[in-house]
Amino acid sequence: MNEPEKKRSGCRVGCLGLLVLGVVCCLVAAAGIGALVFRVGIGGFADASGWHRAGRVECGVDECPDLIEVWSAGSGDVKVARIPLRGLILFEAPGFLLDGGSAEAALRAIKRASADPDVRGIILDVESGGGGITASDILYQALLDFKAGGEGRVVVAQFGDVAASGAYYIALAADQIVAHPTTLTGSIGVLMQSYNIRELAGKLGIADVTIKSGAHKDLLNPFGEMSDEQRAMLQGVVNALHDRFVSLTALRRGLDEAAVRAVADGRVLLAADALKLGLIDRIGYARDAERTTAELLESDAVCVIRYEEPFRLFDLFRRRPGGMGVNLGSLLDGGGTRLLYR
Repeated sequence: MNEPEKKRSGCRVGCLGLLVLGVVCCLVAAAGIGALVFRVGIGGFADASGWHRAGRVECGVDECPDLIEVWSAGSGDVKVARIPLRGLILFEAPGFLLDGGSAEAALRAIKRASADPDVRGIILDVESGGGGITASDILYQALLDFKAGGEGRVVVAQFGDVAASGAYYIALAADQIVAHPTTLTGSIGVLMQSYNIRELAGKLGIADVTIKSGAHKDLLNPFGEMSDEQRAMLQGVVNALHDRFVSLTALRRGLDEAAVRAVADGRVLLAADALKLGLIDRIGYARDAERTTAELLESDAVCVIRYEEPFRLFDLFRRRPGGMGVNLGSLLDGGGTRLLYR
């Protein structure tokens, strides 16, 4: 390659580099401006001190998450938020490539609705077979806090294909439950599972070395045998949590506790059977859930909105709340044992 050709080649490479750098700078600037516009557009702005101003309410970023408000349906004067609850109900630890799951996204949306004095109701759109006990209880309490945060606020649960176990537990906070004709619900129960690979480990020549501070510190050790005392201990924990689920169902649904306990053996129920037992209030579709919400709010119609996470450039490198999959590490934490409403 002669000298003129080398100069032309170097010039092309330099121009290409400048072009790439310019595109990256534009993306960064657009992401920053977009985030600012989104914040101002929803009436929520985070100033230098980290405080959010949402409408007439001033709150921190954890109390009042920065979400985009999108018109979903209806044209009434009363504002209602539709919040989806999808998949396994777990709070996952955020990381570089992982963020919270469906439960985290739902909790953020409930908090955002709670901080907005104009939101008079929530339609909880449920499509879940259950999940973590604590995660379910946190979401249940968040819905109660939403109602307590404003006079006359209501919650309506709308069930899809499946709304069982922990998902049903959360829905107990609702004033009315509307299920699709084909919904499977119920499954009132508690599950504790683990694996025991003692015999397999022995065949492979793998020995367990456990140093513990107490006799029961290695409960559900996959390499050891469970004693009768340990089994009774864990069964007591499961029974106590099950009793809580049963009593809460009876209280919130206005049912006799003995009647609830009779069907609280983990069985799933079709919507028609759940309606007969008083576990739901009506069978219908999304429009029926909206009408039910309007009736509870004594309004002719409601304006339904939903929330979306604002896009930021860093989101290209991490999973967003409610995104695909479940953090495998969180499922394997604690020796593969997890206590679930399933």
